[in-house]
Amino acid sequence: MPKRPTVYDVARVAGVSIATVSMTFRQPERVRPTTRQAVLDAARTLNYVPSANARGLAHGRTGALGLYAFDMFLEAFEAGGARPVSEDPGPYFGPDASSDVFADDSDAEDFRVFPLYVDEVQRGFELECARRGRALLIGRGPGGDGAGIIDIASRVDGLAVLPGARSEEIIAQLSHRLPVVAFAMPFRGGALHHVRVDNRAGTEALTEHLVTEHGLTSVEFVGAPEMTDYTERFDGMCRALRRLGLPAPHAVLDPTALVDNDPFAVIRARAVAGRLPQALVCASDQHALALLEVLTELGVDVPGRVAVTGFDGVVAGRLCTPSLTTVRQPMEAMGRLAVDILVESLTAQTTAPVDRTLPVRMVIRRSCGCPQA
Repeated sequence: MPKRPTVYDVARVAGVSIATVSMTFRQPERVRPTTRQAVLDAARTLNYVPSANARGLAHGRTGALGLYAFDMFLEAFEAGGARPVSEDPGPYFGPDASSDVFADDSDAEDFRVFPLYVDEVQRGFELECARRGRALLIGRGPGGDGAGIIDIASRVDGLAVLPGARSEEIIAQLSHRLPVVAFAMPFRGGALHHVRVDNRAGTEALTEHLVTEHGLTSVEFVGAPEMTDYTERFDGMCRALRRLGLPAPHAVLDPTALVDNDPFAVIRARAVAGRLPQALVCASDQHALALLEVLTELGVDVPGRVAVTGFDGVVAGRLCTPSLTTVRQPMEAMGRLAVDILVESLTAQTTAPVDRTLPVRMVIRRSCGCPQA
């Protein structure tokens, strides 16, 4: 391969010092226009690109931001071989699946597994990095000893994290070494920045719609409160029921987790016994999409016998039958906001943690009993 041009080659062709070449790329406003143009012309002629890693050695910055997703599905498979509720049965490719990891073309056509919440947040992060001219490093993996996320953190200036099971301690530790934004984690002070959504308001609005628009008085929750988001969504449903003068459950009806060896066991038993509630508010769209399949298998009409709602607003909710009533998170905006926070933190050298909660939007479709919008 031909030798890559260096800063010395550019300096020689432009007739300037290597310090001037470096200054042209780092602080162009400090270089005379004629000299700056000579350096840029030489660089263009030589196909020279300054190395972010080399700049980082001298100035402690790489120019890159990182996005890391803890893969809770992979953790569960390694721990006990459990399968995700959104597949029955078959392969699953995780929350940040992409087209290059599908086993074959037929798998790639399954709209239930791509794109999901993580994919849309990642898209927003990517778009904002591109707009700001920032390089982007993406990683994913299980919790464990945190080797994967530590490796990513060592190569970027700032990091955004989509947490998983047992990841909170690792993320908090990293936030003391570089700016870190966590999605969907409760604010507990410290150095960690947060981007969240108003989960309680979302399920409160859904529940109020089910009660006031459809006259449903028996409303239960599906999904294990394994993450803070899910706990807040359950709380929102209960808060709405109490406000409307209806009894609120003390616990979720069916604690099916995102990865479960025996998904929807309670729902199956209730359906056989003819004891299903009038409405099932699900912890996520993934729960809801899988539940719709189970209810179809059991011959339970949705929404005729039971209304079903989700939360997230992924693409699959528009394509399933019946289409899914849900709460839409501003996922792309969340990704863009994380980049804003990281860049501001690096630019202003701020230490005060940022805690932002974004609003959500209810999306009414057929699974609650409404006509298709």
